[in-house]
Amino acid sequence: MNDTYYEFGTAADRWDRAQLFFEAKEYITAARILGGLVEEAPEQVAPRLLLARSYYHSARLARAEEELRAVLERDPVESYARLMLGRTLERQGRQTEAATHLRLAAALSGDFGQPENGA
Repeated sequence: MNDTYYEFGTAADRWDRAQLFFEAKEYITAARILGGLVEEAPEQVAPRLLLARSYYHSARLARAEEELRAVLERDPVESYARLMLGRTLERQGRQTEAATHLRLAAALSGDFGQPENGA
């Protein structure tokens, strides 16, 4: 794809722009911007997490899963990434695998309520 105006500027400019596109539900455009940011600073969790969310909302679930696993490699106790990974796996029909991540997300966020499905 050709570069467009929204892929230029400082990292901060592009981050702001990506967030605006995400909020406008322009998930593919947000992902395009965020992909460049993640390449430049792969250690940053926030752009990678928003990239995963963009992929999730645009039904690019394998890519969302890949980004979420990368986040969890860097920060294994990132509860929102665990929750999103669980939801992403559910949407892919991988219920058993999803349940593990959803339980971990609940535990990491301090939600020790009753388990789902009476288990």
